[in-house]
Amino acid sequence: MNWAGKKYWLVGASEGLGRALAHKLSAAGVELILSSRSEDKLKSLSAELPGLSKILPIDIASDESVIQASKTLGQVDGIVFLAGVYWPMSAKEWDGHKALFMANINFSGAFRVLNLVMPDFIERNEGHIVITGSLSGFRGLPRAIGYGASKAGVMYLAESLFADLKDTNIKVQVSNPGFIKTRLTEKNDFDMPFIMTPEEAAQHMLRHMESNRFKNSFPLIFSLLFRFSQFWPDWLYYRIFK
Repeated sequence: MNWAGKKYWLVGASEGLGRALAHKLSAAGVELILSSRSEDKLKSLSAELPGLSKILPIDIASDESVIQASKTLGQVDGIVFLAGVYWPMSAKEWDGHKALFMANINFSGAFRVLNLVMPDFIERNEGHIVITGSLSGFRGLPRAIGYGASKAGVMYLAESLFADLKDTNIKVQVSNPGFIKTRLTEKNDFDMPFIMTPEEAAQHMLRHMESNRFKNSFPLIFSLLFRFSQFWPDWLYYRIFK
């Protein structure tokens, strides 16, 4: 893929996977629009990048904030949705505020930002949509109320977009990473197999974006466990993942 001269909007770029991917895309020649809630972190990231970039602070949980951002966004060649919030939470320890916040950012936030680019993509019959799912979205997991459900939702969203747009020039992709070492996974109090650095995960993302494949779940060996678990009977699945 020839990245030179392309303009991409990274939503959730200020840290973790988003920040690492911004570095890789910028080094490849992509002009970036960097968005998250933290203006200071975006400024820091923009100053580090070798290529052109501008910051667009945005709160994707707020309709008003997204509408305000639309006034300065301009036309882009692609969008990468990386935004996410996470708290480990069991249904036995229900926290409605956190559950709704995860759903609002991780799932509803994707619709808010897509609202800004889809009309232009459809009119031009051109564009690139990349959505970040999760291995946790393949099937229900314990202590994943809010996060797992919201990731399952955006994975379904990507599948529906792909189904509707596969005969157009609008490229749709979804990446489903496993554990990535970030401030979010620091909240976990259990072992995290095959945990990756943000740079390792970003390299997976970049290779996927350069390919013509729709879906990429990684790391491969770990992802096979989740993907094949969809075919297991309930008694076996919930015994293993209890």
